Amino acid sequence: MVLFKAKENNATLREIKVLGSGCAKCNALEKAVKEALAELGMNETTIEHVTDFGEIAAYGVMSTPALVVEGKVVSAGRVLKKKEVMTLLSNFTE
Repeated sequence: MVLFKAKENNATLREIKVLGSGCAKCNALEKAVKEALAELGMNETTIEHVTDFGEIAAYGVMSTPALVVEGKVVSAGRVLKKKEVMTLLSNFTE
């Protein structure tokens, strides 16, 4: 579990994970998430990168990379751009 707080609105998210084998696409999603968090003022956030296929399957994900926020799969099978990640994270901090 990862804790971080948005400076702008004091919202707290408890969990953010990138699911994937560690391939180039998974790493690109992780990079986009880190950039989005930095732009949102969540610089101290660490992201859990889950590579265990059993844990990935437990989320019902069949296509990676995937992004999980607050235990909910919000994207699977594609590399999101930074702005897309920012939009998704904003939905959890409003």
